[in-house]
Amino acid sequence: MATNNLLLTFGFLGSPLLFGVLLSAAAGLTWLAFAPARPAQQVQERLAGYLDRVLAVEEAELRDSFGNRVILPGFQRLIRTLGRLAPQKSMTAMQEMLVQAGEPGGLSALDFAGLRLLVFAVLGGGALLFFAGSNALPIAVRNAAVLAVFGYMAPGFWLRQKIKKRQHEVQRALPDALDMLSIGVEAGLAFESALMRVGERWDNALSREFRRAVAEMRVGMSRAEALQRMADRCGTDDLNTFVAVLIQSAELGVSITLVLHTQAVDMRTKRRQRAEALARQAGIKMTFPLVFLVFPALFVVILGPAVPLILSTLGNVGGGPK
Repeated sequence: MATNNLLLTFGFLGSPLLFGVLLSAAAGLTWLAFAPARPAQQVQERLAGYLDRVLAVEEAELRDSFGNRVILPGFQRLIRTLGRLAPQKSMTAMQEMLVQAGEPGGLSALDFAGLRLLVFAVLGGGALLFFAGSNALPIAVRNAAVLAVFGYMAPGFWLRQKIKKRQHEVQRALPDALDMLSIGVEAGLAFESALMRVGERWDNALSREFRRAVAEMRVGMSRAEALQRMADRCGTDDLNTFVAVLIQSAELGVSITLVLHTQAVDMRTKRRQRAEALARQAGIKMTFPLVFLVFPALFVVILGPAVPLILSTLGNVGGGPK
């Protein structure tokens, strides 16, 4: 009986089913022994994805123009290096001016200072080389110095013109923006939602500032601080007045709807008064072109044909018998 059981056991062990089970178990254990751990595999996948993104970014950069890839970064490094040579005391005021101008070209105070020095050097050196060949050295130095000073001051003039243009744009857009704000708040919108609606409605300097102020409020900045920063960036008297009244009304608990409605009426009145003042100045401003441009042309057209006759008459009178 024992012998029969032993034969059955050996027969079962020699069956193909058992052989397949043992082979599968051996293969599974081998794979588990050589397979990487789960965290290591995740790290490898993340690294592979990062390398793929880096390659994609490099391909996108290579598809860009040569100027954007090489010339523009080199120019930025040059003006930043020159900007470190400029006096550092005026950097804060220069940065405020750039912010009020809307940060044209993404320039920082260091970049702008370097740009002024670069224009100064290029115009001065170029003028010296140009005038040195045709004039005496003192005259060439004088002309080069004049052009160098002009090159140093020209970026400042340009920046101030940008500030004036942006402030004028904000001043013109403010009454209409306050009307929309008043309508939105009266319709039930929150003040931040009304600001965002105005920012999405137009695309000008004021609407961009509204969107920026709303973004600052959403990241945790208080309403008063965000509005005050917006007023400082614009630098216009009308917007400063509106922000000051809005902050004070919030502190005193006055209804924001009433404040917006009152400010909208005041801004429309100021805009009308400003237009009337410009209309009254039109007559005075037209005096110069009339006297120096229009009247001489009219005299030439009207009296021009009579000039030869008058000259001939005067000549005959002067050459006649005494």
